[in-house]
Amino acid sequence: MAPEEIARKVKGTIADRLGLPENEVLPAATLVEDLGADSLDIVELVMAIEEQFEVEIPDDEVQKLSEPRRSRARSGTCGASRSCCR
Repeated sequence: MAPEEIARKVKGTIADRLGLPENEVLPAATLVEDLGADSLDIVELVMAIEEQFEVEIPDDEVQKLSEPRRSRARSGTCGASRSCCR
């Protein structure tokens, strides 16, 4: 599956589960701070994505989904391509 197709499917799943229009689900958006997800939403999203792609997401990666952006930036795990995170 092409990366663009994966991104499209994940974006659709997030929008559907959180009741948002797809155009509000941006690559830089955080689930909690920007999209308003709570801990139950995170669990449901992870389960839906695991089922959709037949994968298992490790618990430590799931934990990062609910961390505030500034905590991830300090730890170097925010995934941004900026020098502050390298």
